[in-house]
Amino acid sequence: MNIKKIYSKDSKDFLKNLRERDTKKDKEVTEIVSEIIENVRINGDKAVKEYTQKFDGSLPEYYEVPQEVIQNALTEADTDFVEALLNAIENITNFHGNQIDNGFCVTKDNGVILGQKVRGLERVGVYVPGGKAAYPSSVLMNVIPAKIAGVKELIMVTPPLKDGTPNKDILVAAALCGVDRIFLMGGAQAVAALAYGTETVPRVDKIVGPGNIFVATAKKLLFGIVDIDMIAGPSEILILADHTAKPTFIAADMLSQAEHDPIASAILITVDESLVPLVEKELEEQTAKLSRKDIIEQSINNYGAIIICDNINTAIEISEEIAPEHLEVFLENPLEYIGRLNNAGSVFLGNYSSEPLGDYYAGPNHVLPTSGTARFFSPLGVASFYKRSSYIYYTEQALKEVSDDIILIANREQLTAHAGAIAIRNATAIRN
Repeated sequence: MNIKKIYSKDSKDFLKNLRERDTKKDKEVTEIVSEIIENVRINGDKAVKEYTQKFDGSLPEYYEVPQEVIQNALTEADTDFVEALLNAIENITNFHGNQIDNGFCVTKDNGVILGQKVRGLERVGVYVPGGKAAYPSSVLMNVIPAKIAGVKELIMVTPPLKDGTPNKDILVAAALCGVDRIFLMGGAQAVAALAYGTETVPRVDKIVGPGNIFVATAKKLLFGIVDIDMIAGPSEILILADHTAKPTFIAADMLSQAEHDPIASAILITVDESLVPLVEKELEEQTAKLSRKDIIEQSINNYGAIIICDNINTAIEISEEIAPEHLEVFLENPLEYIGRLNNAGSVFLGNYSSEPLGDYYAGPNHVLPTSGTARFFSPLGVASFYKRSSYIYYTEQALKEVSDDIILIANREQLTAHAGAIAIRNATAIRN
């Protein structure tokens, strides 16, 4: 493999290429997805089924998965797998339980009452890949915070397998998490069905979950018709390392993200140049044993890099500029740096906090901002499934005391009807 070795002063071109990788998408995808969305909007289930037959090869036995099939999958599942999922569910539930927001109410001496009401969304759609890339962990990470937030109904869509059946691991995870309904459909057509609703599929308020470029584009185009979690880009990991880091661990974790996608990025930033040949050797040797070798090599060759810095401060500055999805800190006393690491989806501290720990088990969510958006976006969480409304109560006297200020501001903005709505109440109070 040809991983780039860059000194920090020469990293500008690489970082520019990294930022632009997610914009190098074929414009034809947007045109194709736009057509699919419009067809589903007009023709509903008929259009969805036509696309399922076209893209998946045949229509599944059932459009909506019967509850009996879901329960049978759980009953017949490998007990060790179920136990592992239950342990992960416990961790994820405990972590996200700390994110609950109960709103507030403020009362003032003059009778004014102000507050914020917080409640879960009515209905949420969860997209779960179900073909070659089937991720039961995504069911857990998307459904559990929604349930904690109080979402009333969860509708899951997942593509059928080639034989027209659902992926049983996905069904098991859905059963354990309490998904209400499951439909066998995927791609942009499934996203459109959730956004607009069809004769069979209920319209949702928000769509969450990962997918390919067609799914991501559909979510982007439908944002505004429906809320979405985020525009997910390719996976990425950045590792900060010094002399205490273990080359075998560094290489293994870089490869864990590179195997996702040819445009995934795996970057090491180190202040110890002696690590470089050791990590290169481990990358070569470990890749040779992996099933997704071809994808890994493309990812490492195109968007992998080892950036060598003179000091930790420069390394952190580059990390903050990249704002990675996953940031691993393999530095001596890693907890010392957490206050300085502001731009990352999730931070993994120490040699034994490997990124897959967060993907599957520890508790924090694995749905994270990518492509530098960790500068302003947050991971999926309970708050992602809340709707907030404020409320205001003023007495007649309380309004009278502040009416002059409101009228002045409204008139300054030339919104005289706004001013009039306050003034008419003052006039009524004077007459009474």
